[in-house]
Amino acid sequence: MNAYIFPGQGAQFSGMGKDLYEKNPLAKEMFEKANELLGFAITDVMFSGTEEDLKQTKVTQPAVFIHSVILAKTAEDFNPDMVAGHSLGEFSALVANGVLSFEDGLKLVYERALAMQEACELNPSTMAAILGLPDHEVEAICASFTEDIVVPANYNCPGQLVISGTKTGIDLACEKMKAAGAKRALPLPVGGAFHSPLMEPARLRLQQAILDTPFYPPSCPVYQNVSTTGISDVDMIKKNLIAQLTAPVRWTQTIEQMIADGATEFIECGPGKVLQGLVKKIDKNTEVKSI
Repeated sequence: MNAYIFPGQGAQFSGMGKDLYEKNPLAKEMFEKANELLGFAITDVMFSGTEEDLKQTKVTQPAVFIHSVILAKTAEDFNPDMVAGHSLGEFSALVANGVLSFEDGLKLVYERALAMQEACELNPSTMAAILGLPDHEVEAICASFTEDIVVPANYNCPGQLVISGTKTGIDLACEKMKAAGAKRALPLPVGGAFHSPLMEPARLRLQQAILDTPFYPPSCPVYQNVSTTGISDVDMIKKNLIAQLTAPVRWTQTIEQMIADGATEFIECGPGKVLQGLVKKIDKNTEVKSI
């Protein structure tokens, strides 16, 4: 069974999508549609912007989404049996399996980016990657914080868990993780504490936008970050998508569930190869490739 997976924020690079734009008429049309919907030429930033330009949340999220969806829509043999996306990538997955139109998906992603940017400005916060410590030990250290917010945010693969929270909390947590035997505890260059309770203002803002958007029955199940299981019920897809902003991305568990449900090949659809590397670390016997 083919499992298509879609990357999230962090996969972007300068020049992304330029070849597609120049060589494929449908891709060009979709890129121009994106510029029109956003009200600015995001293609200029994607094709020739600096890394710094691309790092702005309001640019990064729509850029990764646009590139991923256009790759899926222009692929000759795109026929998924199941889909999943890492954080932001879940929106790309939902367009790919017919739940959202490209236009509505892009509007939601841009709203999400602006809402998250606003939440970051309200609560200065950050994230850190913890390497080489079992998940249960990272969870226990996070649970020991009572005043500062420190929570598990991204279960990327065994031995790689990203934590999220207040700046003082994350600094102290990094020290505690290293003392507990973590190989590394790396603060990440992000705008805020994604997938934590500090994103509650963004969740409330995005919730209304999601409820106002038409969702359609999927062509195949979407394995969502919140539940980790294959979902085809539209109301449940909406509910999980809203919860995703303040809940952890359970990527390890999602991939394990997809394999248990019959996935034999994972195809990454988007910029970079980050997810292929994570899938291999979750199950080294799995076939991975990219479009």
